[in-house]
This record gives sequence, C-alpha cells and structure tokens, in this order.
Amino acid sequence: MTPNAQSLDDLRAQLLPAILDEVPFEGWTTKGLAHAARSCGLTEVDLLRAFPGGSVDVIAYWNACLDTDAAAAITAAVGLKVREKITLGVRTRLNLAVSHKEAVRRGLGLLALPGHARLGAHLLSNSMSALWYAAGDRATDFNYYTKRGLLAGVYLATLLYWLDDASDDHAATWAFLDKRIADAMRLPTLVAPLREGVKRAVQGIIPPFNRPRPSPGSA
Repeated sequence: MTPNAQSLDDLRAQLLPAILDEVPFEGWTTKGLAHAARSCGLTEVDLLRAFPGGSVDVIAYWNACLDTDAAAAITAAVGLKVREKITLGVRTRLNLAVSHKEAVRRGLGLLALPGHARLGAHLLSNSMSALWYAAGDRATDFNYYTKRGLLAGVYLATLLYWLDDASDDHAATWAFLDKRIADAMRLPTLVAPLREGVKRAVQGIIPPFNRPRPSPGSA
C-alpha cells in the first residue's frame, strides 16, 4: 500500500467516529460533516479528500467497514453451521452499529431518496454477498440470487425491528432474527418442487430449438 493510500485510510478512519457522533444533531449534512472534521482538528479540505461525495461516501465507507468486520467474525468462528454463521454475521453488523442507531436510521432515510436508491441497493447487495461468501457459499447459479434475496429480506426486517428494540441486550431482536432465518432456510425446500413443476410446464409449452425440420413432401 502506498503512503498516500495509507494516509487516506487513516483519515477516513479518524473521521468516521466523529461524523457518526454528529449525525444525531445535524443529520447527514454538509454542516455536520464539517463540524466533525473540525472536532478532529482537520480541515474541510481533509474532509473533501476523504469523502469527496459527501455523506453518501461516508455511508458507503461505513457499510464496507461493517461488511469487513462481520465477515471476519464469521471466518473466525469454527464449527458453526451455515445458518449459525449467517446469524452471527447479521448480529455482528448490528452490534457494531448499536451506539449509532440514529445514524443508521437517518442513513436509511437518505438512501431511500430517489437519487440514492441505486446506491442503497448496491450496498445491500454487497453486504449480503459478503456474509454468504464468508459463510462458505460459492454458488454461481440461480441459488446465488435466491440466497442473497432471502437474506436481504431477513436483514432489512431485522434491522427495522432492531432500530426500535428497547429490550435488554436486544434479546427481542435476536429472537426475531432467529425466526426469520429459520423461515428463510425452509423456503428454498418449499419452493423447489414448484420451481421444477414450472420448469417442466415451460418445457412442454416451448418447443426445443433443435426440433428436426419436416422433410420435403411430408404432411
């Protein structure tokens, strides 16, 4: 890693906690980011260098940090089943953000805006892929999309539940997560017969491309 790249990483790592602490007061705004930079003894030039895209760049960086830490937790776990690894990954992401629920809440609102919805979908896709890959999944067929789609639904539902959960140690959230994971793990088994039935039906309706051409003079 070059010195410049290293200093940029250090700059972002220094700014992120200060920005997250500022969000409950100023939101994901330019004013809030600038105030956070000053609290770190940095200038707005430093801020622009670290996050040229402003708040959405900070959110993307934070999301990538959570992805890395959640994947590391899964990789470090030994002897867990896939379901347990995925559960661990989701719990790790939420636990790492527990001190910054308001930043998460406002970040979701920002990413829901039309101008940022595509980025939000991209970040969610990256996060779900990171969890599955760390859990050992190497699917490249239709299951790749099925698994990530199911996990995205589980994660978003759990995230919204977690934001308003005031139970001790978020016990209610973890119970909610366990149930959603169990439901998601059962769904592929339930859907498989239907998928095969649809496949056979389609094959019966659509003729194969290699059907032989009728011979001349045949009726």
